[in-house]
Amino acid sequence: MKRYTIIAGVNGVGKSSLTGVLKAERNDLGFVIDVDRIAAESKSGNLEAGKSAIFLIDRFINEGVSFSQETTLSGTRTIKNIKIAKKNNYTVRLFYIGLGRYEESVKRIKNRVEKGGHHVDSIDVIRRYNKRKADLMKILPLCDEVRFYDNENGFVEVGEYKNGGIITKGEYKPAWLAEFM
Repeated sequence: MKRYTIIAGVNGVGKSSLTGVLKAERNDLGFVIDVDRIAAESKSGNLEAGKSAIFLIDRFINEGVSFSQETTLSGTRTIKNIKIAKKNNYTVRLFYIGLGRYEESVKRIKNRVEKGGHHVDSIDVIRRYNKRKADLMKILPLCDEVRFYDNENGFVEVGEYKNGGIITKGEYKPAWLAEFM
């Protein structure tokens, strides 16, 4: 089975960390495309790294290779990728990570930078945070499987999307997930 796995959330929510957890638990993520890692390894800017990621996604879909992508869901490229993947008989999965406040994302990014990681302007984080629901709602109906994770205190699976609605898992329901419902 060909899989296109999307690991999504606003900057600073823990997409790369969740990817690491998923890689340890599963063997079906395929090649992981992370623009930030591409930029760091190639010492190129985000624009060039983004172009490299698009090239890889197009190549993998054309070759029928399973792959994963980390994304904030901003822009229209992810929707285009999903539609192309679906036409090529891919199963599309989304693992979405959330936090309750953009301030927490900004704090985590600051911590990441202090440890040598990449910076994201607070203005961009706030903009993406404020439109995260709209961005998510555009792709939900296109996905075959959707799981939601909260990362306030480690990754907790808190819900899934089925039959056109979000279903919570367990007793803990974060405010951001309730907002999406």
